[in-house]
Amino acid sequence: MNNGDCIVKGFIDVFRNVYTLSCDTKVISKIIELMLFPYFQEFARKHSYEVVPAPEQNFYPDLTFIDKHGYKYAVDLKSTYRTDNDRVSTMTLGAFTGYFRQRDSKKNITFPYNEYNGHFTVGVIYQRVKTKIDECKKHQIEDLEKIPSVVKDLLFFAQPKYRIANDVPGSGNTKNIGAVNQLSILINGEGPFSNLGERVFDDYWMYYQTTDMAKALELDKPPYTNLSAYMDYKKGPR
Repeated sequence: MNNGDCIVKGFIDVFRNVYTLSCDTKVISKIIELMLFPYFQEFARKHSYEVVPAPEQNFYPDLTFIDKHGYKYAVDLKSTYRTDNDRVSTMTLGAFTGYFRQRDSKKNITFPYNEYNGHFTVGVIYQRVKTKIDECKKHQIEDLEKIPSVVKDLLFFAQPKYRIANDVPGSGNTKNIGAVNQLSILINGEGPFSNLGERVFDDYWMYYQTTDMAKALELDKPPYTNLSAYMDYKKGPR
């Protein structure tokens, strides 16, 4: 960071030309991820962890830390932008189907889910710069300080996954767990499952059904679609 702006200005070629970053959230997320990797490696060396990156782009988690006793810890990197002073664009926290339910599965996950002793999210919240960026313009490396940043005011946090999870899926039709989107709740790990514990979080999402999933099971509707309905469902028929 430099005066609140992100220090990464763009991509450089062998001719020392600099191409500005795109405002695309996927590009920004990847840049932030690459910037953080050396710090994770340094942390691992300092604390005698082995670090295993995800073998494929769509695998969970981004990083696996293994201590000297063989205990594994999943660390997923997430980034999103502020939509106002205390709201962010909703992040997703991984699938609630596949490896999440079949916990001995090796599909799309570095190690089976049931081999992990903890699941953590390291998040980065940023502010998108309102200044219009000319993505087609080529800069010289001598003008590096004059190149505008596309994001600023980066805020970092780390929380166990269940503490920032919401009780509804992420945006769209994806079968991904949604995170809370209120900034203060997010960074303090005060989501709806924070006081209920990880077992309730696991049970809720292992049996959560979308409308299409319920129809495939020939049900009229999902058994529950929020935490309040889940609590009633677990009490059984009255």
